[in-house]
Amino acid sequence: MVLGASLLFALLLLGGFAAGYLLVDIPPANSAATAQSNVYLYRDGTQIARDGEVNRQNVRLSRIPLPVRHAVLAAEDRDFHSERAVDPKAMVRAAWNTVTGKGRQSGSTITQQYVKNYYLGQERTVTRKVREFFIAIKLDREQSKADILEGYLNTSYFGRNAYGVQAAAHAYYGKDISALDTAEGAYLASLLNAPSAYDVAAHPENRPRALARWNYTLDGMVTENWLTLSDRAAMIFPMPQSAGPATGLSGQRGYVVQAVEDWLTGHGVVDERTLARGGYRITTTLERGKQHAFAAAVDRHVMSRRDSGRAADRNVRVGGASIDPASGRVVAMYGGIDYTRQYVNNATRRDYQVGSTFKPFVLAAAVEHGSVTRDGRRITPDTLYDGTDRRQVLGSHGPTGYAPENEDNVSYGPLSLRLATDHSVNSVYAQLAQDVGPRRVRETAVALGVPESTPDLTATPSIALGVATASVLDMAEAYATLANHGRRGTYSLVERVSRDGVELELPVVPVRQAVSREAADTTTSVLMGVVRRGSGTAALSAGRPAAGKTGTAEGDRAAWFAGYTPELATVVAVMGQDPDTGAQRSLYGALGLPRINGGGAPAAIWGEFTAAALAGRQARDFELTVAEGGDESFYSSGDSSADSSADTSGGASGGASGDAYDDLSAGPSGAPRRAGDDPSVPGASEEPTGDGRSAGVASPPNVVGTGTGSGTGSVAEGGVPVDGGVRTGGGTTDGRPSTPGRTGGRPVDGGPDGGRDGLDGLDGLDGWEGRAPDGIDGAGTTDGAGTTDGRGGDGAEPQGTGGQRGWQAHADRR
Repeated sequence: MVLGASLLFALLLLGGFAAGYLLVDIPPANSAATAQSNVYLYRDGTQIARDGEVNRQNVRLSRIPLPVRHAVLAAEDRDFHSERAVDPKAMVRAAWNTVTGKGRQSGSTITQQYVKNYYLGQERTVTRKVREFFIAIKLDREQSKADILEGYLNTSYFGRNAYGVQAAAHAYYGKDISALDTAEGAYLASLLNAPSAYDVAAHPENRPRALARWNYTLDGMVTENWLTLSDRAAMIFPMPQSAGPATGLSGQRGYVVQAVEDWLTGHGVVDERTLARGGYRITTTLERGKQHAFAAAVDRHVMSRRDSGRAADRNVRVGGASIDPASGRVVAMYGGIDYTRQYVNNATRRDYQVGSTFKPFVLAAAVEHGSVTRDGRRITPDTLYDGTDRRQVLGSHGPTGYAPENEDNVSYGPLSLRLATDHSVNSVYAQLAQDVGPRRVRETAVALGVPESTPDLTATPSIALGVATASVLDMAEAYATLANHGRRGTYSLVERVSRDGVELELPVVPVRQAVSREAADTTTSVLMGVVRRGSGTAALSAGRPAAGKTGTAEGDRAAWFAGYTPELATVVAVMGQDPDTGAQRSLYGALGLPRINGGGAPAAIWGEFTAAALAGRQARDFELTVAEGGDESFYSSGDSSADSSADTSGGASGGASGDAYDDLSAGPSGAPRRAGDDPSVPGASEEPTGDGRSAGVASPPNVVGTGTGSGTGSVAEGGVPVDGGVRTGGGTTDGRPSTPGRTGGRPVDGGPDGGRDGLDGLDGLDGWEGRAPDGIDGAGTTDGAGTTDGRGGDGAEPQGTGGQRGWQAHADRR
């Protein structure tokens, strides 16, 4: 019976094989040679772009250098000349690896790949695979290996809309295929595996992967005796040229097309080769009005201020992305000045450090996990940390050997996490990351939306300082999760995709609670302070309740502002890159400023774009559910007397904070000068746009201070004093506090800086902050009265819609 069953099974297989061989004919070439364009649309159905026709130029095999042919075989099919048309073992092995989660593999020979490219399509179906099997067998009997290899090299997709090795040689190296050397041929061969994943010009962050694949190809040539060891050792990676974009993709259009294609292929909606064949109608989530508003804001605050006579201005790049937190739709994206002039999409590239925009993830992790300090205190925004410059991070077993610098080497002394966030104090946040646990910080960042594969996202205390190189779009997704009270869903660039009237299925990720609402909302509460009184006050130009964080990459190679309102999360980065070499460059001297900070141009762009994007919609307050100790009373817009009476005896916030300094050093030393709008001061950001001068008087109730001096300080146009500012309750004219305060109540509504000494136990703090309370452009007081001189409206509303223009420039505290 067993023998009979085995024979019957063998006969069935043989019969099926014979039937398949007889029934499946070699079809005519598919329509790839005359592929249609893809059409890209805004969400409202208006057209963004139509990509170009297929770029192909067939060449004879004899024109393709032998080393280039060998490189392709080394990368794709080393046994091509000796093997049969199909390799059943490789097919079974690839299927097993795919099923068991070891990665999707094809197991196809070059002959099978040629059949798929030229005669069939890229569909992943059993029917297509069966047809491919039989056509490959027939083709191998009817054509020589040389003919098959020539066809394969002329039909394979190399990325950049280039079909065939000749088109690829021009697209990547600007030369005829006959002029390609071995190293260049090995790079083109490497691209066949996954073109967009190995294009190091379009995606600089992919260089390590591309190098690994290039080395694999060359090593294979050595193994097959197609390349000598000495020649192999002398090889230098041949950096490809920047892409020459298709016509009709100028301005932002090309960046949109590139990002959408990456999204579709990266999410498995359609593979890269099939998409390149064209015929797809792709409706994006982008909104036309918001897209144009983003470009206008970038032009006003950066591009129009560049000067051809300044060498540093050649290096300026800008990237931006904006997401609706509720729906997860990307509503606007800014990729660069022009796709035909700057090919790399600055919104999606992952090679610039995110700087201090990463710090909110550390705070969220602390609240999420109920973390405590080394001495057992529950971590809240009011928890005191030592902000001394280059203070060594302490672990469970003592010093860790890591002692990060603060911006401008400023030592702040003891201060609360809330204030450390306002001024982005590195020494505090590195210790906070250690206390929370670097691994937990990393997990929280990934949960919020930072890709797990982000370069330099390592679980060490330095993670808090933003050494990771996430993209602008990645950071927008993470901040959108914070804005959405910790809920994360599907972030998408594509609304729908169809071909020939048939819609493709798009991935849908169920909404999940990435972090608790308390963790997200407490972080939001703290980030509101960054906008109201910290390094991000230029974002007040949005005229709405906002939360955000500034950031600066190491060496000032990039400046970031990431922020959100209840309706919109937006991230902006200004980057420095040499247009000739592609190397990252410092932004020192760009736009005529000593340096560019997150609180300057990025925050100004953010503010203008947000105001335009939400124009006509009523401003909404954040509805926050904060963890214990996460609230701050002056955020409310109620009667100032309520707050002033709440802490008449010093209270938990005033008195306790002051008493906590008994065992700590007294106040900050070497405190910073607030750069404001004075370009002569290191740390200055944008040129002032306001016409008011700070003249607020800080004399809050319930504050006991021993500091003296009421120096007016040097005030730059725009309303931000540099040295001290006007102060009657303490502080000195050199911008440093005198002695630590031990009593005091919370500041009143409208006076966030008046009374800070009582809140944080630092008498005279307003003197070194150099900030006038309220009134913004004009005069104001901390009793909530304020004036309308600066168009700031009621002083009890520090985040009013008027007077913001004078607040548009502050140094970031990285």
